[in-house]
Amino acid sequence: MSVEKVDTLVVGGGQAGVAMSEHLSKSGVPHLVLERHRIAERWRTERWDSLVANGPAWHDRFPGMAFPDADPDAFISKEKVADYFVAYAEMIEAPIRCGVEVTKVERLVGRSGFRVETSDGVIEATNVVAATGAFQHPIIPSLVPEAAGLMQIHSRDYRNPDQLADGAVLVVGAGASGVQIADELTRAGRRVYLSVGPHDRPPRAYRGRDFCWWLGVLGKWDAQTPALGAEHVTIAVSGARGGQTIDFRRLAAQGMMLVGRTQTYGNGVVSFAADLTANIARGDANYMSVLDEADAYVARNGLDLVLEPSAREIGPDPQCMTDPILELNLANAGISSIIWATGFTVDYNWLQVDVFDEKGKPRHQRGVSTEPGIYFLGLPWQSRRGSSFIWGVWHDAKHLADHISTQRKYLAYHMNAKRQTAAA
Repeated sequence: MSVEKVDTLVVGGGQAGVAMSEHLSKSGVPHLVLERHRIAERWRTERWDSLVANGPAWHDRFPGMAFPDADPDAFISKEKVADYFVAYAEMIEAPIRCGVEVTKVERLVGRSGFRVETSDGVIEATNVVAATGAFQHPIIPSLVPEAAGLMQIHSRDYRNPDQLADGAVLVVGAGASGVQIADELTRAGRRVYLSVGPHDRPPRAYRGRDFCWWLGVLGKWDAQTPALGAEHVTIAVSGARGGQTIDFRRLAAQGMMLVGRTQTYGNGVVSFAADLTANIARGDANYMSVLDEADAYVARNGLDLVLEPSAREIGPDPQCMTDPILELNLANAGISSIIWATGFTVDYNWLQVDVFDEKGKPRHQRGVSTEPGIYFLGLPWQSRRGSSFIWGVWHDAKHLADHISTQRKYLAYHMNAKRQTAAA
């Protein structure tokens, strides 16, 4: 069987793969993108039905194309986000081959490049870009056994309230996914218990400008390193129903029962840490700090943005905070389902090269790995805070394409010098 050869192989046809293809094409680098399903598949089939982007349309996009027929301040539905990347790939004529899964990448012996095994045959590539992103394998803690008789799913597999068995629901994790799912279930008439851990809680908008705008002008998106211990801080933010600031006290007033971090399970009883009030206080402090920085920025730059004193009003603590639930008998509470909004981990089992540390994390600098020819794209904090977001991955892709193009020039010089020597 013949072996297909390509200069640069990009694994993954989501936002990272499309961005990588655009910049490789602009740099004149021959390449191929392999996607095991469809372009931007995770947006279509690994998200709940009502999901919208967490940033407004003017912000959560690539520079080369706006969302068609969309209000710049709107929050785009997941299907339209997927359609956007399909249209973008068509616009840039990205060489994407769908329905092909990469199963193994290993370095060639005695020569440069990599042998790539796929579901459609073998490919040899000089460079390989892992553009599979950071949200690959859902994390479900092995806390509640299957024998408990509950429906347990990860937020990746949640679609809508009708999917769940009748009864109350425990949602574990109060980041963007968990809080939006819990709110949707509450609005559908379900009794919901939301397990809230440490988190940041930014304002959705303040003084007429969206949170994404404030992070931009305050330099937060470009922060190159997270604060100590803040690499994976949960962020409670939402674009649902036109975008509203997440307010846990308001959610409690609407009927949601808040509890602290989920700790243990035994004999049908789940225990929670006594940290609910502290966790919400931390979120409040983060919220106020953004308002303080925004006000200082307005004053320093003389901007004509209307004051919003009501944004600083914090409502009274609900009973679930003043008298927190520390143990919950799931049967007595009528809980039939648990949704684990507990995040994801990466899965690079297919990438069998020496680029990972003892914890399985890629060793790299801005996506350029310690193994020449291997690159990563779409990682959190790859180069800055915004790296795993749509616009951030586009800028990181440019850096990688520039690096690949420069290496090609060095190799071209070597080959030319070799030919001249031979001719002499």
